[in-house]
Amino acid sequence: MGRTMSRRTVLTAAGGLAGAGLVGGLAARQLSDPRPGTGPTLPDAPAGEERLIRIASAARGREVDFWTAVPDGYGDGRGLPVCLVLHGASATPRDFGRFGLARFLTDAVRRGAPPFALAGAAGGRLSWRASGDDDPQRMVREEVPIWCARRGFDSSRVAVWGWSMGGFGALLLAQAYPRWLRMAAAFSPAVRPGDAVFAGAEKLRGTPVGLWCGRQDNVLPDVRALARALPEEPVRAAWADGRHNFGYWGTVIPDAFALLGGALSPPRT
Repeated sequence: MGRTMSRRTVLTAAGGLAGAGLVGGLAARQLSDPRPGTGPTLPDAPAGEERLIRIASAARGREVDFWTAVPDGYGDGRGLPVCLVLHGASATPRDFGRFGLARFLTDAVRRGAPPFALAGAAGGRLSWRASGDDDPQRMVREEVPIWCARRGFDSSRVAVWGWSMGGFGALLLAQAYPRWLRMAAAFSPAVRPGDAVFAGAEKLRGTPVGLWCGRQDNVLPDVRALARALPEEPVRAAWADGRHNFGYWGTVIPDAFALLGGALSPPRT
């Protein structure tokens, strides 16, 4: 059972990000230096029901933070499909409120995206891979859908989205469980030729993949190389001005959420 820390709309996005624009992170690799200044420009839309709880994860061998958000106007989100959120190395689900993710979700739905819920659990800094008895990928595959189903979400319709380390993890998850996910969306994924994502690229066949990366981001050459290495053309491969932070990622969330909503909307036949 989860231990509730917050109930309805208790995480606020007011004020955006403080300080340097939080690097999603790839340990042991030099990424673009975070720059002081703006975080994401938040949309003029309210958060719907947003919750943060502590819940026991057998796959990780500990309690973890588990965050969910539903677009405003959709109550508790019963029956909505789910986009799993995989955070970067410098973030946790406790940061999702100030990133404004729930507000971006409401805004996307108001602009015409089919409604869906967001759900993300803390995966530590393991690049969403197993280390000994700590297996955040197994948590995402086996436990998070159960936690979502308990909330009344439709765990038979699932997509994944992540940034930096979480973008790497999102692609790795799609490879590990082919055709389970309706779509895998990755912002500035922390990939490089020869790593597990490149080596398993063929396993992404049949899973729509979206890739976004800033032109001033050090990972851009490798993300472009991945786009070329995919067995099928990505549904989006977008490179615009921006660095490795939420100042840039906030500008492409609307595009990603529109695609994710569309991928999640058709019921399975």
